Amino acid sequence: MSGEPSFVRSRMSLWLALSVGLAGCAGADRTAASADRPTPPAASAAADPASASALAPAGPDVGGAVQVASLQASLPAQGKADSIQLITPPRAREAVINARDAMQKKQWTALESLLPLAKTDPVLGTYAEYWSLRQKLQDRTRPVPDAEMQLFMQTHPDGYLADRLRGDWIIAATRAGNYPLAVKLGPVVNSNAQERCSRLLSLHMTGERVRAAQAMEAFQPNSACWSMLDQLADSKVVGWKELDTLLRATLETNKTSNAQRVAAIMFDGAQMVHYAALMKDPKKWLAGRPAPRSRADIELVTIALSRLAYGKEREANAAYIERQWAKTLPKADIEWVWSQFGLVAALNVELNAVDWYRKSGNARLTDYNHAWQVRSELRQPRIDWDWVAKSIRRMSSQQAAEPVWVYWYARSLAAQGNQQAATQHYQSIAGELNFYGQLASEELGQTPSLPPAPVPVTAGELKQARENPGLRRAIALFDLGWRPEAVPEWNYALRGMTDRQLLAAAELAREEHIYDRVVNTSLQTEKEIDFSQRFIAPFEGRVTEKARLINLDPAWVYGLIRQESRFITDARSRVGASGLMQLMPATARWVAKKIGMADFKPSSVNDFDTNTVLGTSYLSMVLNDLNGSEVLATAGYNAGPRRPVQWRSKLAAPVEGAIFAETIPFTETRLYVKNVMSNATYYAMMFSGQPHSLKKRLGTVSPSPNKRVDLP
Repeated sequence: MSGEPSFVRSRMSLWLALSVGLAGCAGADRTAASADRPTPPAASAAADPASASALAPAGPDVGGAVQVASLQASLPAQGKADSIQLITPPRAREAVINARDAMQKKQWTALESLLPLAKTDPVLGTYAEYWSLRQKLQDRTRPVPDAEMQLFMQTHPDGYLADRLRGDWIIAATRAGNYPLAVKLGPVVNSNAQERCSRLLSLHMTGERVRAAQAMEAFQPNSACWSMLDQLADSKVVGWKELDTLLRATLETNKTSNAQRVAAIMFDGAQMVHYAALMKDPKKWLAGRPAPRSRADIELVTIALSRLAYGKEREANAAYIERQWAKTLPKADIEWVWSQFGLVAALNVELNAVDWYRKSGNARLTDYNHAWQVRSELRQPRIDWDWVAKSIRRMSSQQAAEPVWVYWYARSLAAQGNQQAATQHYQSIAGELNFYGQLASEELGQTPSLPPAPVPVTAGELKQARENPGLRRAIALFDLGWRPEAVPEWNYALRGMTDRQLLAAAELAREEHIYDRVVNTSLQTEKEIDFSQRFIAPFEGRVTEKARLINLDPAWVYGLIRQESRFITDARSRVGASGLMQLMPATARWVAKKIGMADFKPSSVNDFDTNTVLGTSYLSMVLNDLNGSEVLATAGYNAGPRRPVQWRSKLAAPVEGAIFAETIPFTETRLYVKNVMSNATYYAMMFSGQPHSLKKRLGTVSPSPNKRVDLP
């Protein structure tokens, strides 16, 4: 019971008993005020059952070689009666609940008064202490509570909360100037950018060598990292080269407030006056300006010219640059300016983006910009595969090794006749269970298949998972609906687990109906792959029933739900979408009215039947409006149906579905479409026991005139 209070350990005999229910109900899928919506891992893919008859309980492999989707736990709750759990005094649990409420309302005096009783909760009592200490660490008006922190760490040496508080302590100690303590405390397991930047600053301030590359790798735009960057720039550890690279990378993502902060480190006061003026009106600032001489002047002019890529006068502004400035700037700088014209055009899915990129020559760009350089070429009626290959070779080695670019590089080699090299690249990713792994496998002529099912989790393995203190705490948190606390607690408990232990933890999550943890935990196994966990298909065929009623492919619907909510019935996104199929309130009302759902109430949007009826109905409408293309409809479901219509209208010729998906300008939607389509293919194989082609499912997207879209 590492991580539990010492008095609990010394009186363990008083607390041991048969399983006692904690607050909340584990009989249904766990609820949450806001859904954990993880960026799906590279191996992610999802879809829904293809037929009711295919949705059988877990059993023998189809043909002894493939896995079958399971709608129920593959193991009964065997061994559960043998599990030992801690009895939680009801008043102690109530105190923890009230302490969280006080924390959320910032009622710190009330929180402190609840601590003595809350700490007697043997499972969750440490959370009340954590909330109290975290607030004290973040309060800049009071000294860092080092003594209290030391006591907490001694009492609770292990576990997620100790690790998280240690990170907060490092940040607070650095802020207070106690650099030796910050160095001594770190690093932490569950680190973040604030902690990493604080520790690098503390290392520097205590005389340790910190390299510029370390600082730039750690940097994110937060208070701790800005403090680090200010100090390292002042100490000449970080120089013009690093700052200029950061400034340009920040500007090309149009994060102008962050760019201004970087510029303030690079430029002096007079130069910042110029910077503000050129960002407000670059054409006006450039008017009558002489050729730049100093390094700072060259940079200011370069930035001003790059800002002319934005807006409706791009062609005219490009002609102005050619006429007035192309020969006054160093070659590398004017090439970067043209790359910004290419990037803006590519993000607007304009075919002439490649023309601007051609003018950028062989300039070394950010990985973000090189990616769009490739994508702009892929949308061309006739793809210049040599240019694709050259652009990928100019990426950093880390980015070029990503499956997406390995695949397109292999395609470029094959198109140029180098089939042997192309085959080697396909083979390097064909074993990966993701979008590009599937496509590479098909390029090699391999029949799509599922990995063999592992040996089922044993009762002993499941019992061991059930007795894991971290998983037990996480389940108690899920029971209370405290997803923001439960998810990191669960994830921290998985550290260092073997494949078998991860499979058992995923099976425990299935037993507890915590479906998102089933998927995300199973995705971490390396050699033993259980698709009945990774592509769980819960709700006993009810999703399939709803899909079939309106002639939707259940595999596609399941894939979409897995991507949208990971099967959390009351998942809620940061923008307000709700339920399994993540419906926006306005969309839910519109669809309910359209299909004549007379008893619809906004409060019922998380109800399983209401959400799936509305979600599948809306998906069907989007699909019909987009000529039956699952690729377009998937993009429309995520980004709104008007956008794929616009993107399609700018095509000059039909493109592969894979190309259309890869060139979607919204990062979230691009990843979403690839994952949903990949997932749907896997689900289809699971439900049918037959091979299914991702390439065939993606199909072809043809140009079509822009049109009015009446769907919300």
